[in-house]
Amino acid sequence: MAKRILILGSTGSIGTQALDIIERMPEEFTVAGLAAGSNVRLLAEQARRFRPEAVAMADPQAAEALRRELPALAVFSGNAGVEALCRQVDADMALVAVVGIAGLPLVLACLEAGIQVALANKEALVTGGHLVMPLAASLGLPVLPVDSEHSAVFQCLMASRNPQQEVRRLILTASGGPFFGRTREELAHVTVQQALRHPNWSMGAKVTLDSASLVNKGLEVIEAHYLFAMEPAQIGVLVHPQSIVHSMVEYRDGAIMAQLSPPDMRLPIQLALAYPRRLPGVMAPLDLTAKPLTFHPVDSEAFPALGLAYRALEQGQGRTIVYNAADEVAVEAFQQGKIGFLDIPRCIEAAMESVPAGDISGLEGILDLDQRTRRFVRERIGE
Repeated sequence: MAKRILILGSTGSIGTQALDIIERMPEEFTVAGLAAGSNVRLLAEQARRFRPEAVAMADPQAAEALRRELPALAVFSGNAGVEALCRQVDADMALVAVVGIAGLPLVLACLEAGIQVALANKEALVTGGHLVMPLAASLGLPVLPVDSEHSAVFQCLMASRNPQQEVRRLILTASGGPFFGRTREELAHVTVQQALRHPNWSMGAKVTLDSASLVNKGLEVIEAHYLFAMEPAQIGVLVHPQSIVHSMVEYRDGAIMAQLSPPDMRLPIQLALAYPRRLPGVMAPLDLTAKPLTFHPVDSEAFPALGLAYRALEQGQGRTIVYNAADEVAVEAFQQGKIGFLDIPRCIEAAMESVPAGDISGLEGILDLDQRTRRFVRERIGE
């Protein structure tokens, strides 16, 4: 029987690639529901092609427009409507591919509805890993990683019967983004257009800009801590410009397991959707003779955001919430030309030093800290 998939963020890069996989394998997967932000045209097209049980749009005006275009389709509206879709649709798995902290309540809603989560949203664990992972464990619904790095670690850990005792460290790889090799002085005047020119991956603007600053790798370190129950000191990062080795696991006997494949997100997406099975691939095989594979240490002076992520992780979940929220506001300001590229980590550090954490034991406290951090950074920028 085909697995019923709910896709949250269906009009984004991950969502559209997931639908491409599903369309190629109709005997394996069907679409239970779709959710998007405001792209009415594309969601309407997807709904016609895949015939989901229901859809949702976070933008209420977009939801109204979709209802007019597809009057026979059940359309949920607003952020609350997306959560309602999670709780009401009949799905086996939810691919959570929305951007930002908006993914956290959706992950919780899916798990509470008994739906396994394939996670392509870093922020859900960066801000709420202390809620998500215990809940998933209590329900017997392991969170399946979709990020290429975490999918690689997940696959490498299959070589162990007891990772907590046998693993020495995880090694996440970073492409280095468009600015690999540049000094801090050279980064002072880079433009948004330059930062958006990722050499290997095709991603949304937010993730691409985070990759340029290495904030994305910082978020991945935090996410790996919660996904794999590893201490910060057990999670390392190496720059690997070719993006062929997606991550590695070093075992205590000295063996290192690595996962290699072309830089194509369809592989980790398909692996998560089909888990625990491996299905025939949808991409060309890797040519190991095509280019040499190289590895480099991170330049922490030019890219201080990664070190800030480790500091936040050491200080606790409250600081990682601040790290994420400050970055989201700073990246938006950089895109709008209000601050420079190097101001992104400066905003993050200032927020980490100034915004008190408060009670983050529940979702309400997390969202409150997120909003207080955003206000702090906006005031600092002068908005």
